[in-house]
Amino acid sequence: MRSSLRFLGPAQAARRLGVSAKALRLYEARGLVMPVRNAAGWRSYGPDEMQRAADIVALRALGLGLAQVAAVLNGEAEDLAPTMAAHQRTLEARMRQLSGTLEKVRAMRADLARGHRPTLDELKRIGDVDAAVGLEFELPWPWGGERFALHDIRPLNWIVGPLGSGKTRLALRLAEVLPGARFIGLDRIGERASRLRSDPSLQQRIDRSLASLVDAGAAASEALVALLAGLEDGQATALVVDLVEQGLDAPSQQALAIHLRRHPSVQRPLFLLTRSSTLLDPAQCGNDESILFCPANHSPPMRVVPCAGTPGYEAMASCLAAPSVRARTEGVIAWRPGVATMS
Repeated sequence: MRSSLRFLGPAQAARRLGVSAKALRLYEARGLVMPVRNAAGWRSYGPDEMQRAADIVALRALGLGLAQVAAVLNGEAEDLAPTMAAHQRTLEARMRQLSGTLEKVRAMRADLARGHRPTLDELKRIGDVDAAVGLEFELPWPWGGERFALHDIRPLNWIVGPLGSGKTRLALRLAEVLPGARFIGLDRIGERASRLRSDPSLQQRIDRSLASLVDAGAAASEALVALLAGLEDGQATALVVDLVEQGLDAPSQQALAIHLRRHPSVQRPLFLLTRSSTLLDPAQCGNDESILFCPANHSPPMRVVPCAGTPGYEAMASCLAAPSVRARTEGVIAWRPGVATMS
């Protein structure tokens, strides 16, 4: 019989592994690790359980979803090439960003040696680049607290997913964990007045962007003005927008897509939830953009490369179909064993 002195409670085990107790419960619910139960029914983790949990944590750090982790632990690692390729791209992007930050620090030290004192904005820009290197947080329901790593944050990040996939909850969570972020909800028209009161120069920025959009073919609607009031927020360091196309006709969406791609901001990334193929045309996606796709089966969100044939592309593209096509699956609820469904 193993000595109980070598066993840890869930909170102690989670701290030692660097994860949350909620994550351990999720691993248990998926059958990946089974803690020992004492006579009173309390969970405890011995050396074997801790080693198993450490293996899971290590595999998750490589970007594997829990289904992939289960396959690897069962000796089935044939389909890992796309995940490893994505992980490699993430690491390479982080290296590029760190290299750029290092160059900025070196240049600033050289300026200091010459007697030049950096401004507050210059110092903040270095901090902004560091913050963009990576972000890791717990996903909300329906993912049940699973850890999610988001690296290589681009200036323009699209959030896509079918009905009930959790994409809105992901957007809200991003607004919580991104430093200085602000969520722009569907009640944008009602929020516009308060934004104008808190920022006297906001109206000028709205008018300037609106004129540019109208010149590109957009209609000067109340919905567009309210959206610009949020997008031109000068106080937020990141913006998360719910259903960005709300109230906009096709020409306005097309003009907005061009506008967003012409004015990317590394210092203030945008996360835009959309179902519009006019706004998000994968063929038009550039290096400053990324696509976060929430699968229907409540697997963790995944980054989709905007190229036909890549993992998740077809499912993502179907979410951007015309309303008449999306109506064929209206009300369909995805189900996966052991996972709660969403309507």
